[in-house]
Amino acid sequence: MGINNKKVLLGLFLVMLGLLTHFLFIWQPNEVVFDEVHYGKYANGYLKGENFFSGHPPLGVEIIAFGGKLGGYLPHFKFENIGEKFTDNSYIALRFMPNLAGSFIPLTIYIFAITLGFSISSAFFAGFILNFENALIAQSHFILIDSFLILFGFLGLALFFAARKRNYSWKHLLLMSLFLAMSFSVKWTGLSFIAIAGFIALWDLIIFLKNKERGIFKRLIKLFLCFLVFPLLVYSSTFYIHFKLLPNPGSGDAFMSNEFRGGEENFIEKFIELNKVNYYSNIKYLTATHPYASKFFTWPFMIRPIFYWINGDARIYFLGNPIIWWLSTLTVFLLIIYIFIKKLKDSTANILIIGYFLNFLPFMTITTRTTFLYHYLPSLIFSITIMIYLIGKIKYSKIILTVLLISVIAAFLYFAPLTYGFNISSHRYENSIWLDSWR
Repeated sequence: MGINNKKVLLGLFLVMLGLLTHFLFIWQPNEVVFDEVHYGKYANGYLKGENFFSGHPPLGVEIIAFGGKLGGYLPHFKFENIGEKFTDNSYIALRFMPNLAGSFIPLTIYIFAITLGFSISSAFFAGFILNFENALIAQSHFILIDSFLILFGFLGLALFFAARKRNYSWKHLLLMSLFLAMSFSVKWTGLSFIAIAGFIALWDLIIFLKNKERGIFKRLIKLFLCFLVFPLLVYSSTFYIHFKLLPNPGSGDAFMSNEFRGGEENFIEKFIELNKVNYYSNIKYLTATHPYASKFFTWPFMIRPIFYWINGDARIYFLGNPIIWWLSTLTVFLLIIYIFIKKLKDSTANILIIGYFLNFLPFMTITTRTTFLYHYLPSLIFSITIMIYLIGKIKYSKIILTVLLISVIAAFLYFAPLTYGFNISSHRYENSIWLDSWR
């Protein structure tokens, strides 16, 4: 079998496995779960054409509403409370696109790892493990937007490294611009992905200048267009669609000026005002305490998972696979030690640790608003790629990876009832609570 055929077959296997682990029990539960109470309302706003305010850029909910429209969902559920029962099965259409995005994350990480120079088998292991990461599945399984943020961000990075290998080819850079812009058009935290690519591109540019190579003006034009102009066009276009889909008054009017509500502003003015309001809402209004909020320094250790839903003996937790979570955190510390003490000169390792911290460090500056464990997911994926990369450097790595995979699958199955919301006995539940802080 040729190498390319092997790559394709392994990629197809990851997609099929991703579809299985994500779409399995998509109907469970037939009640509103966690922040579906918000994003379900926002999707209703698009489908009714009624203005709403979310505090985020619009792309994530636009995609959810699009899936709902294709699936025949009618905006008749109120999404007023967690645990509100759905009266028919049309809510599944709203869960479709987040699950689809989540299903393709393992394939994307597989491609990302290959573009970084991983062996095919190591890249496959990185993608394979993600299909059994309970927290990532839980966050993709419901009417939530983080799976879009992660998928677009890592796909954009994979395209960046593909462009880098090809002397910053236009085709790959343009596609990179599209997906990186789509990532921060879902949530502003997606800017971390373009920061990673931009940091590395700037470093390459400095080396390019030092070597006095020809074509510096062409390189600058490429970077200017693909890191600034095109992403801004993509980002603004999602707001253009947003305004077109919301011609009618709605709950979001209370956040906006009279001119905005009266439709007297042009697009640029509305675009600027909504972004300003989004910004101030994130730093001023989201300050309420939450029993399952957590600080950034606890995330690598999975100290405080999030209770998403409960009904009798059935519960859903945002709880990661402990084998994946804790081992990947350990390998991050090991890599830091190697880099700073052993003065490790490994460009792939350096890129991965930069990616980990650029997705993680911004939350260190957040002091006014609540933060949650799911904010760590992009960094978690970087830590998993670090783990696989370092294991690949060890003698008998295939044996170690095989043992790791068996352990990961066993842990996934053990915690699956808390991921998918199955009924379990009180005794079984208590045995699943390994730390008191998980309650």
